[in-house]
Amino acid sequence: MFDPAAELPYPDGHRPDETPAPHPLLAPVLGLLGTWHGRGQGGYPTLDGDFAYAQEVGFSHDGRPFLRYEARAWLLDADGTPLRPAARESGWWRLQPDGRVEALITQPTGIAEIMVGHVAEGTVDLSTHEVALTPTAKEVNATRRRYTLTDGDTLTFVHDLAAVGRPLQHHLSATLRRKG
Repeated sequence: MFDPAAELPYPDGHRPDETPAPHPLLAPVLGLLGTWHGRGQGGYPTLDGDFAYAQEVGFSHDGRPFLRYEARAWLLDADGTPLRPAARESGWWRLQPDGRVEALITQPTGIAEIMVGHVAEGTVDLSTHEVALTPTAKEVNATRRRYTLTDGDTLTFVHDLAAVGRPLQHHLSATLRRKG
């Protein structure tokens, strides 16, 4: 039986609870590492009006050439108080030597996106390569996501969406600040 307290010889010299040095291919996105919090606005023609939301986004690594990505959001009332969870997703961003990024993002609502894009000058720009849907998931045909890091302390997020018979158009935008 596995005993996590036992000393094991880990091949990279790090224990599972230690963060190893980042892989060199992560250099263009090292500024994203950590947890980000903020607020944004959203809307879509199939929804009843625009809405305010809070968002938390986290990026981490384990020494290999990819980022672990997690995001969650909450709808806010007019006073900025959270009403209920709005979205949750997780995935992986795989960095390539030429600045290309391949991303896998899944949502508990039955949507799995494979995205491709690039990283340049503090911006990661990802667009849909393919979308897979469970039988009961909402129809989503394409997305585009842009994450822009400015001054090392501000991360802006813009999400365009093509869904339920509508063309690709603005859906969400938020301004996030690094937590702690």
